[in-house]
Amino acid sequence: MRSRIEWTEYSWNPVTGCTKISPGCAHCYAERFAERLKAMGNRRYAQGFDVHIHTDLVLSPVRWKRPRVIFVNSMSDLFHDKVPTEFIEEVFHTMNRCPQHTFQVLTKRSQRLLDLSARLKWTHNIWMGVSVENADMMHRIRDLVLTNAKVKFLSCEPLLAPLDQLPLKGIDWVIVGGESGPNARPMKEEWVLSIRDQCIASDVPYFFKQWGGKNKKASGRLLDGRTWDQKPALAHETSHTRQLQLTET
Repeated sequence: MRSRIEWTEYSWNPVTGCTKISPGCAHCYAERFAERLKAMGNRRYAQGFDVHIHTDLVLSPVRWKRPRVIFVNSMSDLFHDKVPTEFIEEVFHTMNRCPQHTFQVLTKRSQRLLDLSARLKWTHNIWMGVSVENADMMHRIRDLVLTNAKVKFLSCEPLLAPLDQLPLKGIDWVIVGGESGPNARPMKEEWVLSIRDQCIASDVPYFFKQWGGKNKKASGRLLDGRTWDQKPALAHETSHTRQLQLTET
């Protein structure tokens, strides 16, 4: 379905549900949304936020011919330990079959990601990211860099503490955002500016998603009077560029 998340276009949820493993999970938006959908009688959330596999959705992107930017499992974590390895491989096989789409996969379970990396086929249209909400989660970056993913990104959201020494070598994109919702924890401007300046110094695309807070729309997403919407080239754009290069030679 179409997504309201600023850095993507659509969401595809062959897995729903998750469990909390780090401070960034405390006020999980997906959990709140899942419980709301359960109350509305949505059959895919009959168990609320329990981890559930939806085998009937695995091939959905194959039917979408027009290029899309797709957030994979916005309502879960593909590398959750309750998701069978064979099912993860099926999801990757679908992504491999759809070079017209750009798939954005985000996990907090970087160790399992690294453990499975060699078993997965990493085509250029798969962007792999890890969540890094504070300095204690830096180990996720090290795990990500060691994978075979072609495009690697960081989601520093919700940003809960300064990240003044981000190891950006091997990283292709950084997203920063504050927590939103009724219990949103504060994010300081100097934290946001520090990450932006590190990205500029390292020539890494920087995307500032939001300030967050109880009313994220009111807080907006301007930083230093402008929006920051940088991102790597999309899969279909990269493919088009390669075709032009081949034609020219």
